[in-house]
Amino acid sequence: MQLGISTYTYGWAVGVPGNRPAQPLDELRLLDQTVRLGVRLVQFGDNWPLHELADEQLAELSRQSVQQGITLEIGARGLTEAHLYRYIALADRLQSRLLRFVLDTVSYEPSVDVVIDLLRNALPDLDGANLTLGIENHDRLLAREFADIVEHVGSSRVGICLDSVNSMGAGEGLAEVVRTLAPYTVNLHLKDFGIQRLPHLMGFRIDGRIAGQGMLNVPWLVDQVSQYGRCQTAILEQWVVPESTLADSIRKEAVWAEESLTYLKNSGLFTVDHTS
Repeated sequence: MQLGISTYTYGWAVGVPGNRPAQPLDELRLLDQTVRLGVRLVQFGDNWPLHELADEQLAELSRQSVQQGITLEIGARGLTEAHLYRYIALADRLQSRLLRFVLDTVSYEPSVDVVIDLLRNALPDLDGANLTLGIENHDRLLAREFADIVEHVGSSRVGICLDSVNSMGAGEGLAEVVRTLAPYTVNLHLKDFGIQRLPHLMGFRIDGRIAGQGMLNVPWLVDQVSQYGRCQTAILEQWVVPESTLADSIRKEAVWAEESLTYLKNSGLFTVDHTS
């Protein structure tokens, strides 16, 4: 399983709605950072909408990734017909073998039946692009509903991008989610987390941790997913607890990324390029 980073490794540096840095991390600096961290895989998530880049920027991204020996994976949010085919074409252009999709947007929540029909209709295009589509588990649908989508589409071209935390928003624990979705997982999001009872004892807070320092049992998770032989890549994502200023939050997430990658690379669970 090849290890990589993501635009969600650096969520604060990329920027979140209502809190954008004056000079956001750009795509070429992200490639340089990937190499500096000693990995050769980067996933562009929906927080970095590649379809908004100019043609010359996409061409330079493709050229630089090839020159630096970096594999690209791309992702999007909002599984409409037009957006799906837009990103299939982008994946083909950038030689991405994985397309990761979050189904919903703020204003769009497709039904399970609509998702199944969209993906079935797209299978010839996925085949033509030699592309696997991973649906990311998120906090509207239950794990069983995500599994039903994959089963009803009935193709090895469609699987699950398994995020280690997202389904808590649907009231499901990690063991239950992994038991249900591991057989279909084609991409893994390694996002460590902590759960703390609030001081007033009426509720809990769930937030991010440095990989290997939280509640995520990474060896167990990788073992569960690896048993099925479909997952080829694992991506470090981070929910970095913000500091009082955006600049401090950006510095903090860079430290977290360094420490997380050190732990993950030293774990012996992953490869860092195509040959190792």
